Amino acid sequence: MATVVAGVGGVGLGRAKLHSLNPNRPSQFFGKKLKLRPSFEPNPHGKSGPLVVHATGGELMGLVHNLFVGVGVGLPCTVMECGDIIYRSTLPRSNGITLTVPGVILALGTVSYLWATPGVAPGFWDMFVLAFVERLFRPTYRKDDFVLGKKLGEGAFGVVYRVSLAKNPASKKEGDLVLKKATEYGAVEIWMNERVRRACSSSCADFLYGFLENSSKKGAGYWLLWRFEGEATLSDLMLSKDFPYNVEAMILGEVQALPKGLGRENRIIQTIMRQLLFALDGLHTTGIVHRDIKPQNIIFSEGSRTFKIIDLGAATDLRVGINYIPKEFLLDPRYAAPEQYIMSTQTPSAPSAPVATALSPVLWQMNLPDRFDIYSTGLIFLQMAFPSLRSDSNLIQFNRQLKRCGYDLVSWRKTVEPRASSELRRGFELLDLDGGIGWELLTSMVRYKARQRTSAKAALAHPYFGREDLLALSFMQSLRLQLFRATQQDYSEAASWVIRLMAKSGTKQDGGFTEAQLQELRVSIQHICSKQLLESYF
Repeated sequence: MATVVAGVGGVGLGRAKLHSLNPNRPSQFFGKKLKLRPSFEPNPHGKSGPLVVHATGGELMGLVHNLFVGVGVGLPCTVMECGDIIYRSTLPRSNGITLTVPGVILALGTVSYLWATPGVAPGFWDMFVLAFVERLFRPTYRKDDFVLGKKLGEGAFGVVYRVSLAKNPASKKEGDLVLKKATEYGAVEIWMNERVRRACSSSCADFLYGFLENSSKKGAGYWLLWRFEGEATLSDLMLSKDFPYNVEAMILGEVQALPKGLGRENRIIQTIMRQLLFALDGLHTTGIVHRDIKPQNIIFSEGSRTFKIIDLGAATDLRVGINYIPKEFLLDPRYAAPEQYIMSTQTPSAPSAPVATALSPVLWQMNLPDRFDIYSTGLIFLQMAFPSLRSDSNLIQFNRQLKRCGYDLVSWRKTVEPRASSELRRGFELLDLDGGIGWELLTSMVRYKARQRTSAKAALAHPYFGREDLLALSFMQSLRLQLFRATQQDYSEAASWVIRLMAKSGTKQDGGFTEAQLQELRVSIQHICSKQLLESYF
């Protein structure tokens, strides 16, 4: 018999007798109500009368166990370390996370999507953390804080001045700031410059602040402030007769100890193109498409000795849908891609910023809007190689010729090369250096279909930027070139051919293939294989 004693001010055991009347007999609590028999006995440790509870049929621990089991109440198996009586108790207990192949694939796919261009996870981090912190610590300015100086330029979206601080000007070098009065898209340009400053500051000019100023005479207007980095644009440098030699010391830091010629010019142009593509890659990685890439919007930074992109008034932020209207476009017709629209006109307007950010990788991969800027950059490459195309009239005439050739540079070359001038022939010779890898890169950038153009990141990996002399390509560079050519092949013709075959796929209803059709199939396969093989090597 087990006795439980409850006294005043405490609970204890009194005269516990631990024995079992029948150890093999099942518990009396199973399927029965618990019966407690109170008994009053003298308590040597207290004055008040104790409450004694007697239980028969088991030891004290068995009493407690049977009590919980009998009333159907117990601790969960995760705490009691028990298992199913029939099946679960025979399974090994897992003490950690179990890795499975589907689980790993799902996790990797989720991470890949969150960081896919233009970046869902970086977008939320920028939207809810970086932008908020930046507003707390950035300095603020007003128009009265500046003294306007030299007018640096004027464009479709505003007027640019070189300015100095009105208060305590001795603390700053005079004229170390640039102020722009935006006539159009001022709010958009402020948004874009702030995004670029947080995500890829080396791609564009060093932006400081943007604000809205109210005027009783001229009304409200947006003002944008940058740090002064230089006033020479790529357009100014290209119009010089000494180009590209006038840029050599600026970007390389010294004049090369080489005689003037194609090899020296090629290296300078390589450096300029690498810097342009690097700046574009920074913008595209964060989801911004410039839409107005041209030499006038590329400025040389004297401090970093690099070319940077300016004038983001026409840019669109496709991570959140800022400045994007499906059936409207902003462009310069001289440098615009044939499609004019960066995405399909059937694309719906952007939803709220969080939803747009979550869906941005899908829309980006469906439309590849960054290829619009790549086409414009390819035309700049052409202008650097062919001096005659640097004037607006000749560039417009070239665009007409290219359009008649179906935007195919190879067809255009076949048309103009037989009767080309010495200047034009010299440009082809420059692009044909090192086995024609410069021409290879150019033709991958200037194509009619956006999806067939290379990206800025892929262009930077091209062997054209791995060459600094006129020696033969190494084995690894040749391998990279072959890989690049394979990824740039247009397989749309082959896909259409396969679809046509599937349409008459030899079912019983269509009667299957005839002997003539099978022969035609063999000839077509041989023709396509031969064509792809020749294009890979030549």
